[in-house]
Amino acid sequence: MLMTMSATTCVSLSKLSITFVLFLPLLANAAPISCETLAKFVLPDTFITLAQSVPAGEFTLPEGFQPGPGDPSARTLSGTLKELPAFCRVAATLKPTPDSDIKVEFWMPEGNWNRKYEAVGNGGWAGAISYSAMADALRKGYATSSTDTGHSGGGGGFALGHPEKLLDFAWRSEHEMTVKAKAVIKAFYGDDPKFSYWVGCSSGGKQGLKEAQRFPDDYDGIVAGAPVLNWTHRSIEAIWVAQAALKDPASYIPAEKYPLIHQAAIRACDAEDGLKDGLIGDPAGCHFEPGTLECKDGGDQQCLTHPQVEAVRKIYAPAVNPRSGEQLSPGFEPGSELGWRVIAGGPEPFSAAGDYFKYVVFQDPKWNWRTFNLDGDAALADRVDDGTINATSTDLKRFVAHQGKLILYHGWTDTNITPEATVDYFKKVVEQMGGTEQTAQSVRLFMIPGMNHCGGGEGPNVFNMVSVLERWVEDGKAPDQILASHLTGGKVDRTRPLCPYPQMAQYQGTGDPNDAANFTCR
Repeated sequence: MLMTMSATTCVSLSKLSITFVLFLPLLANAAPISCETLAKFVLPDTFITLAQSVPAGEFTLPEGFQPGPGDPSARTLSGTLKELPAFCRVAATLKPTPDSDIKVEFWMPEGNWNRKYEAVGNGGWAGAISYSAMADALRKGYATSSTDTGHSGGGGGFALGHPEKLLDFAWRSEHEMTVKAKAVIKAFYGDDPKFSYWVGCSSGGKQGLKEAQRFPDDYDGIVAGAPVLNWTHRSIEAIWVAQAALKDPASYIPAEKYPLIHQAAIRACDAEDGLKDGLIGDPAGCHFEPGTLECKDGGDQQCLTHPQVEAVRKIYAPAVNPRSGEQLSPGFEPGSELGWRVIAGGPEPFSAAGDYFKYVVFQDPKWNWRTFNLDGDAALADRVDDGTINATSTDLKRFVAHQGKLILYHGWTDTNITPEATVDYFKKVVEQMGGTEQTAQSVRLFMIPGMNHCGGGEGPNVFNMVSVLERWVEDGKAPDQILASHLTGGKVDRTRPLCPYPQMAQYQGTGDPNDAANFTCR
């Protein structure tokens, strides 16, 4: 028998059909599904481009892949990632706005899943998936994810004329990735992850803070290393240094003089922490006078010219508004000199900062850093960002309310991001949360003598923050100290405890000074 339907009935059935399709993923979550089936998984604003099982062993990175400049994982990245367990690889493009083009990948162990999810952050302007960091998480049994933050390539040019892409980079890509990752994980395993963690350094540290501040329910625990929490003032500091050391050729400090300055700083301040070990335990209390290196007889081989001395003083000094006297950014620390090529090696300023002013603040690719004015231009930069990229909010109440835990860490010899900026942020969090005791229940900071940006350096720089965070979140064991090592030629030659700020590791006076057991946190 033939039946006829009215136009209204057809529209109603069409709406019902659309609703049913949208809810199919939820129905599928009742039981695990195969990796390849995820190719048909439906999520809002999501286009899954690949879903495939990857056998255990080696994984070859996509052809043409280049890690983003500043990506901490790039130090050890080669064309192949080795010793991986079998996993399900899902790649997708997220389009929360018409101008968005956010690439993400979700990796899930085929067996021995630890029932946890670890998202990994980026470095610099991002622009690439952090495959190496994902591989590390996968080997430990985590389901993991990463995003390119919505653009390709490690510069800031993508932001010019694309405000939605800038928002994707600033915070939206990480949150969208997180929501989608949890849905894909549940579909694949038939269950939610028991715990979710964010782990990142540099921009990845800033991303973690942004998650805690803006989307406090996304993660149970966050590791935020060397966070670029104030992108604006970090960029101002970079231009400050460039104008001090690069604007006038007479002020330029050749790289071969970095060790000269470094050794002088070590001689001046090494013993102040109670142990002469080649490390400055508390650079903030170091009072090294660069003028002691000024040339006296006209030579300039083992000394500094007067313009060079003035440049060194400015690198150590905070960037200050000349009209108001307001401090805009802390300076770099004594002991960091061996890494000054990053900020003072020239011929241009630190590239991430230059791009920020060219493409975000002034929106002029031809902008010249030599014209930067620390008064009006700094104020303009603050108005332009207004919390878009910057992660400076100290209100972590909602994150703490669901028992979220945050570990901050920063190396004192970092030359990408001023370490005191992280200390200043932590002090403001302590004030916001009502004191040190209250803050210590949810947020702890570890400052690391002799460590460079996200690792490396003369001090202890190898540690496992993730395991420490897990014990805090899952077992309630707050980290009173963290064991860190220094390696030479692949062998451990020094161990130290990392102490929660404002405590410092102090030598007890007896025993091997390269053994952490002979130190205490005070």
